[in-house]
Amino acid sequence: MTTSVQVAIHPSQFPDNVRRDLLASLRTRRVNHKFHYDSVKQTQKWLALHETHSPARRDKNCLTTYDQAFNQATAQIKARQVHVIGLGCGGGQKDVQLLKLLKGWGKEVSYTPSDVSVAMALVARAAALKILPPEKCFPFVCDLVTAEDLPETLAQGRPFHGASLVTFFGMIPNFEPRQILPKLATLLHPKDYLLFSANLAPGDNYATGMEKILPQYNNPLTRDWLTAFLFDLGVERRNGQLRFTIETGGMGLQRVVARYHFIRARQIKVSGQEFSIARGEAIRLFFSYRYTPGLAAKLLVRHGLEVCQQWITTSGEEGVFLCRRK
Repeated sequence: MTTSVQVAIHPSQFPDNVRRDLLASLRTRRVNHKFHYDSVKQTQKWLALHETHSPARRDKNCLTTYDQAFNQATAQIKARQVHVIGLGCGGGQKDVQLLKLLKGWGKEVSYTPSDVSVAMALVARAAALKILPPEKCFPFVCDLVTAEDLPETLAQGRPFHGASLVTFFGMIPNFEPRQILPKLATLLHPKDYLLFSANLAPGDNYATGMEKILPQYNNPLTRDWLTAFLFDLGVERRNGQLRFTIETGGMGLQRVVARYHFIRARQIKVSGQEFSIARGEAIRLFFSYRYTPGLAAKLLVRHGLEVCQQWITTSGEEGVFLCRRK
C-alpha cells in the first residue's frame, strides 16, 4: 500500500515567487538554473545526463576518491548524532553512501534531502529509505539563492547535542561564488562540517584544462536537457541554436556558458506577459565555473570557510573538499 509523503516547501518555491523568478529569467535573458529541474521530464533528462557524463559515474578513480573522502570525513565527526543536509541532493546517491558509513560508525543519523525540485527531493528520499526509517528523513524544497532564513529552517532537523554534515555535491560551479559561499558558511556551527565537490579544470594550464573538459557540456544529452526549458515555453528547434563558450567570470574564474542564439524573432508568452526576442538575441541558459584546488581554497577563506582536507582525482577533473567555518 502506498503512503503519502510530507515535503516541506520553502516560500522561495511558492508559486508567486517561482513566477517572479521565471519572468526575471526571461526579462534579463539569464535563466535561473532551477528551471532546468522544474518538471519530472527535466529531472529524468538530468539524471540520464549525469549517469552518462559525470566523472563520479564513469571514472573508477573518481569513485575511489569519493570513497576516501567519505571515509575520512566520517572519521572526523565525533558527535554521536549527525544530521546530514544534502543541498542540491539530486538523486541522493552520494548522500546515501555517507548515511551508510555514518551508521556503520554507530552514529544516530537523520537526513534532509534538499533540492529546488520536488521530484529530485523525492528521488533522494526514496534512496535514503533503504538506510533510514521515514521518520528520520525530511525532504525539503527551496531556492538556495533567494531563501534568506536557511540556517533557522534547516536547524529544525538538527540534533540538539549533535552535529550537521552539509553536503553540496556538484553544485558550486552553478552559483556565483559571492552568492553561495557566505550562505554555506552561515549553515555551519562549531561542530559542523561542509563536504562539497567541484568540477575542476585539469592540468597546470587553466585555459588548456577548460578546453579539455568542454565536450562534457557540448554533447547531445546536455543540449537536450538545457533546451527543454525553452521548448516547453513554445520555442521551436528551428528558432535558434545552442552554443557553448568558455568565458572569464569574476575573481579570476573561468566558466563554460551555454547560450541559445535566436536566428528568428520569437514571441514568448508566460503568465500573461509577452517577451519579444529579436533575431540575433541570445538567452543564457546555463553556466558552470571550473575551479582549481588553489582557487577553491582561496575563495573559501575569503568567505569564512577553511579547507580541512581535500581529495583530487588523478585526472584532475574532480575535487572533494572537507571544510569548517573559520
